Amino acid sequence: MSTLTKDIDAIATLKGAQGAAWDAINPEYAARMRAQNKFKTGLDIAKYTAAIMRKDMERYDNDPSQYTQSLGCWHGFIGQQKLISIKKHFNSTDRRYLYLSGWMVAALRSEFGPLPDQSMHEKTSVASLIEELYTFLRQADARELGGLFRDLDAARKAGDAAKEADVQSKIDNHQTHIVPIIADIDAGFGNEEATYLLAKKMIEAGACCIQIENQVSDEKQCGHQDGKVTVPHEDFLSKIRAVRYAFLELGVDDGVIVARTDSLGAGLTKQIAVTNEPGDLGDQYNSFLDGDVVNGPDDIANGDVVIKANGQLLKPKRLPSNLFQFRAGTGEDRVVLDCITSLQNGADLLWIETEKPHVGQIAGMVNRIREVVPNAKLVYNNSPSFNWTLNFRQQVFDAMAEAGQDVSAYDRANLMSAEYDATELATQADEKIRTFQADAAREAGIFHHLITLPTYHTAALSTDNLAKEYFGDQGMLGYVAGVQRKEIRQGIACVKHQNMAGSDMGDDHKEYFSGDAALKAAGEDNTMNQFG
Repeated sequence: MSTLTKDIDAIATLKGAQGAAWDAINPEYAARMRAQNKFKTGLDIAKYTAAIMRKDMERYDNDPSQYTQSLGCWHGFIGQQKLISIKKHFNSTDRRYLYLSGWMVAALRSEFGPLPDQSMHEKTSVASLIEELYTFLRQADARELGGLFRDLDAARKAGDAAKEADVQSKIDNHQTHIVPIIADIDAGFGNEEATYLLAKKMIEAGACCIQIENQVSDEKQCGHQDGKVTVPHEDFLSKIRAVRYAFLELGVDDGVIVARTDSLGAGLTKQIAVTNEPGDLGDQYNSFLDGDVVNGPDDIANGDVVIKANGQLLKPKRLPSNLFQFRAGTGEDRVVLDCITSLQNGADLLWIETEKPHVGQIAGMVNRIREVVPNAKLVYNNSPSFNWTLNFRQQVFDAMAEAGQDVSAYDRANLMSAEYDATELATQADEKIRTFQADAAREAGIFHHLITLPTYHTAALSTDNLAKEYFGDQGMLGYVAGVQRKEIRQGIACVKHQNMAGSDMGDDHKEYFSGDAALKAAGEDNTMNQFG
């Protein structure tokens, strides 16, 4: 017996117990509404999606070709349309998630207006976006099921038993649009208590996976900009523990924590770590500091800080900003230590922020990490901050030169030029871009690939194209040919924007509530009928 049938029977029994006061209640309608609202709370969603992520992580461990993917989004409608498109094109949401980018929240969701990625936006807007995304995904479920229920009624009315059975099967086997969201909590928006409080809000909104970075909270910078400042390991671990406690308090026992390290591009620290004995975590952190060896009192000026590191007295280099500097060339070593330490202290996945998309570079660090933690795996930012075309053309150029091939026809510094688009070098580079995710999943331990800001860029690009055509010579044809005609022919659901906004569901509910007296919008004069 299907869940829907069970609910119909249960509600019918409840109706019978209520007597005549419930005569107008139709048990099947009530059961349909219940089916259209499968997830009642954000915690229901967090528990459901955490189980999906854990299953996917195990599957990846057994077969690295089974990596997962997501796209970043800054509005519930964007997330909803992605999942509708995924179901349309692939008939499954398997291994496909959503990413919530702190960068996009800062740039697009703050009441201050557009802000840089420096944790200056309202931290509650992060949890609010998670809730909004899941509201739209739940609405996608309700809309799709509503259409199936209308098809079911039509088949019954026509006496078409075969059609009725087919639609009923689709209802009983309906796949939800609800998928995991990997949610960016930046550097925790304050101390560990602030991190815990915000993590709770995010989990209550539905987040099963929280990503946190090892930058100083009040000095936080975008991972692809300069000026990044890291914290000693114990400071970062306290925030990882805060997130874990938030998951456990709310009953999401298998919640996922992604520990991100920005150490590859971060040359600064705000603090000298506490150390109690040689070789402990604090001592290892301090061992990377740049500075001058102190041979005696004359080497120490007023206000200088002196520590013992690597068996000698060291005067760390302190900048006018009161920040301390790491030695050049220590980034990869610090990344490896960060990652091992995070995994040994409660993190589930890693995020290594890099300056370029290079499988060999990532694999080199991951292989070192896996010598200590064999099942270490990454979430990786396939960032729009990278010039993918230039990076991969340069990688192919270098490989060709190393192999002794003639590269005299190419200017390595100018490989982005369109004049190279039809060359063998460009073709090879594009193929490496195409296979980058699969290659990196297989060779560099990347479990999850994401693009942080795709819809930020697609919105700008499509708006530029529309503005150029509509306000130019094409006029209305700029919209019709460039947008609406493509929507119709590609089967984009929101071409029927009234339906997408819930008009047909509203009609269903009016019929449930008012019967024949319902004033419905989907009549003959509804212009949406022009779209079939």
